[in-house]
Amino acid sequence: MHRIDHHHSSSFQSQGRGGPLPRRPRRQTTPGKPPIKMSEEEAKTETPPTEEKPAKEEKKEEVAEEESTATFEPVVKLEEVEVKSGEEDEEVIYDVRAKCFIFGETLLDKGTGKKTWRERGIGQARILRHREHSRLRILMRQEKTMKVIVNHALDPRIKLEPNAGSDRSWVWSAFDFAEGELLETVFALRFVDSDIANEFKEAFEKGQKEMESVLAGEDNPGEDGGAAADEAAEALAGLKTGDDKEDGEEAAKAKEEEEKPAE
Repeated sequence: MHRIDHHHSSSFQSQGRGGPLPRRPRRQTTPGKPPIKMSEEEAKTETPPTEEKPAKEEKKEEVAEEESTATFEPVVKLEEVEVKSGEEDEEVIYDVRAKCFIFGETLLDKGTGKKTWRERGIGQARILRHREHSRLRILMRQEKTMKVIVNHALDPRIKLEPNAGSDRSWVWSAFDFAEGELLETVFALRFVDSDIANEFKEAFEKGQKEMESVLAGEDNPGEDGGAAADEAAEALAGLKTGDDKEDGEEAAKAKEEEEKPAE
């Protein structure tokens, strides 16, 4: 008894009803080789073939990549200008880092008479001696900005006073020229420790004694006959207080009265 295959029987039945079923077209493959199936990732990452650039475009890119050797002359030529600090003819005899304070009115309190301590800056406080006429002054500039914050002669009349509650700072009053005009200013310099503060005081007072001898004309007047000392004295004339000025005017008037001929 023969076994009937149901698959073939169904195909026979369909053929008998409406003819043969349509077949799915087969994928063309190379004879003798099985078809190559690509995964989804390979299909996504597959890059299209690059188009070859014309020879003209390649030449243009090569020209653009070449460095330019052209030189351009400036329309206006600026000459170097030597900037002078005013310290070229002076030598440093003492130099120390400190913080400077001044005692006075602020811009908001100007005219009110209310005075307070305010910081003026940190920098190198230096005592300078002029090489020609041997005058001495103390000069201090702000760090970075180089703005002058202390600039006055070492007047022998200046007296350093210890700051209340601190052994590493000194207070004094002087006619200062840091703002471009002589102004009576109260200074305070604060140092790292008391030892450096004492060294500053010694150097300051030593400079005052040297300045006093310059003004007195006792330090080798030389060929000029003390003219340099007289010039230094005239430069310090503006450092006198108002009382000293009035006394000088009265003395001059008295001298004129004495020189008048008797009637």
